[in-house]
Formats: sequence, structure tokens, C-alpha cells
Amino acid sequence: MKKKYLVRLSAEERQDLTDLVRKGKVAAYRRAHAQILLLADEGEDGPGHQDKEVAERVGVNHRTVSRLRQRCVERGLEAALEREPRKRERSRVLDGDSEAQVIALMCGDPPAGQSRWTLNLLSNRMVELGVVESVSHETIRQVLKKHL
Repeated sequence: MKKKYLVRLSAEERQDLTDLVRKGKVAAYRRAHAQILLLADEGEDGPGHQDKEVAERVGVNHRTVSRLRQRCVERGLEAALEREPRKRERSRVLDGDSEAQVIALMCGDPPAGQSRWTLNLLSNRMVELGVVESVSHETIRQVLKKHL
């Protein structure tokens, strides 16, 4: 399959990446990205290996190699060396008031027939009270760990 994005590094860029790989203190992801770009380089001094071969040598998935080549071509070498920013933004299920309600429930008497509150009982009770539409027991656990 023909590559759509070809990485062609200049001699100076190759030297910079080689220095980065050999440097003692550098983030592991930056070192891996530099190794990938050096192996995928289709310039006159580069080996121009296929994505699967580069992936095997560096220990990553071949899709990582192709995405990194694309980022290098579209946004430049420095952008390719950095991590991709996270795309998914999570909103909080419980705010401060609802966290206080969880604590208040936990400190109160457990439901009839129960000797104590469980995480599932607390999450179900929060839904019954109409505080939230749904909340997992893990979210309740994190709230309790934070406050108790």
C-alpha cells in the first residue's frame, strides 16, 4: 500500500532526532516518537521502513506510526514529537452539593433490612432522590474516598 504522508527529514532534523534518542533524560513518548520518525524517514539519508516494520522495532501499533507520520507532515516535526491533546472532555456527575448529599446519606441510617450502606445502595438512593439521573458506584466510592 502506498503511503499518503511521507516523512522527509533534513540532515539537521535527523541529527536533532538522533540526539534526542540518545539523550539521557527525555520523556519516553518523545523518544519513541523520534525513533518512529527516524525509521519512517523517506529522505535521502533515511531508511524509509514500512509502518509495520517501524511498529515492531519501536514496540507500538502500526496505526500509531501512520498517525505520527500524518501529524509530522501536516503540523511539523515539533507537533509530532508532542503528545496529541485529549479530545474528550468529561463533565462531573456530582457537584459539591450532591457530594454533600452522598456524605449525609452515608452518615445516616441505612435502609431497612441493611446493616450498612453499600456503594450500590448509595448510588441507587441518589437516583431515587432525583439528585442525578444516573451515577455509578465507582463515582460514589471516589466521593467517599475524597471526603472521608
